[in-house]
Amino acid sequence: MRGFWRYGPSSAEAAHAGASLGIVAASSEPSNPLLSSLATMRFVFSVAGILGTGLLLCASAPTHAATACPQHFAAGVAPAVTNPKLQARTREVCFTAYAVLHSGLSRTPLYAAEHLTRANLEEAKTLSRKDSFHPEPALPASERSELSDYARSGYDRGHMAPNGDMPTRAAQAESFSLANMVPQVHANNAGVWAGIEAAARQLATDEGELYVVSGPAFLGSDLRQIGNVLVPTHVWKVVYSPRQQRAGAYVVTNDETREYSAMSVSDLARLVGVDALPGVSQAIRDAGMALPRPVQQNGGSRRKPREDARPARSDRDAVVVPAGDEGGYSLKDFSRSVIDAIKRAGTH
Repeated sequence: MRGFWRYGPSSAEAAHAGASLGIVAASSEPSNPLLSSLATMRFVFSVAGILGTGLLLCASAPTHAATACPQHFAAGVAPAVTNPKLQARTREVCFTAYAVLHSGLSRTPLYAAEHLTRANLEEAKTLSRKDSFHPEPALPASERSELSDYARSGYDRGHMAPNGDMPTRAAQAESFSLANMVPQVHANNAGVWAGIEAAARQLATDEGELYVVSGPAFLGSDLRQIGNVLVPTHVWKVVYSPRQQRAGAYVVTNDETREYSAMSVSDLARLVGVDALPGVSQAIRDAGMALPRPVQQNGGSRRKPREDARPARSDRDAVVVPAGDEGGYSLKDFSRSVIDAIKRAGTH
């Protein structure tokens, strides 16, 4: 089951979108139309100050979009794009168990949103994995990613709404839409990111329900692309517990890290330009949450084959954890994350 909803400016307006996703083009002479539309833009930090947990980025009035699938969002309200330059060529696609806002510039989702329930997760546990990666037919060919973009790229097709959350075969098949994927380093996808996904599922099972919003971030000037698809510098996951009336965000660099950062939903919005939970109170978004620690999964080795000899992975191939590796993940201080982000976002 798919629904389609147009969101954002026309393609003509998109040519002047500016700093889409908060990025800087990787080259002054881009090699394809995707980066051509971004080449003259610069990532602009509006820094009010770094005060332990305060960094003002991408600040503007939020844009609340109409949605065709409110069941996936807290209070029925879709995430708000707080940076107008992210709105170019964006389209909502509704699926059975999740929804995405897709960007025709990055050819990735800007976010994927889910309402996890204990009952659905119990159903999901009964399903074996059955890969079925495919381009998204609800998106124009000129805006979507293709299997060929990922082939032999050295990157996983990394789920934003994970296959492990899907309660039926039909929902599982929909989770393999490339509209739900970002290029992700394998050790990250199979390691700390898989651990965060598992922690969210466990919290939803313990409490009965959880709202989850996940997405990529494209920060700084050192950007890569595979085919026509931009590679995110970070991935993030917001969880909102109706039972606790609290919410928080995980942020992870898209590399072989075993570290993650935790921050409030408001701080994340300033960093990435997307307010994941506009339907909940400002107090909840500002307060943060004691997030559960990522759960070690089978996989996540920091070793990887040569990129030019390796096909795109089927999302999470099994990898043996090296002997002596306890498999733990470290919480990284938020102020360090801010400093890292600023360094990555240096202007030309």
